[in-house]
Amino acid sequence: MNDLEMMHVALATAREALKSGDIPVGAAIFNASGELIAVGHNERELHNDPTAHAEIVALRRASEKLGTWRLDELTLVVTLEPCAMCAGAIAQSRIQTVVFGAWDEKAGAVGSVWDLLRDPRSVFRTEVRAGILADECAALIKNFIQEVRKKD
Repeated sequence: MNDLEMMHVALATAREALKSGDIPVGAAIFNASGELIAVGHNERELHNDPTAHAEIVALRRASEKLGTWRLDELTLVVTLEPCAMCAGAIAQSRIQTVVFGAWDEKAGAVGSVWDLLRDPRSVFRTEVRAGILADECAALIKNFIQEVRKKD
């Protein structure tokens, strides 16, 4: 699968977060053959868990499925640039490649505010490809936020 095809999977997963009132961020993890290993979407509201970001949920599911915490030959695709917590988890899991859609100018930790995954001081570095379907990914979040503000 190419980046666009993988991002469509992450976007479909992001839409699932809307059912629980969570910010629609989705993540999907693929192996080198393009096989889907795991998906996750934000579940903070669903589980009252501040760590239940899409990336963390997908990493946990991939580790469970594969029986290892080392995810070093996998690609994580996420609709929003990972935050510092998620970037740290990605580095700890040894994910080989991260592909993301929309930039997060407030809390992004993969190039916007910080760049934790490509910091020269990091023990493990991750390949990053950014801006894949960025407008579509950003619009999903923007529309969600506008709807929440209308209710307030």
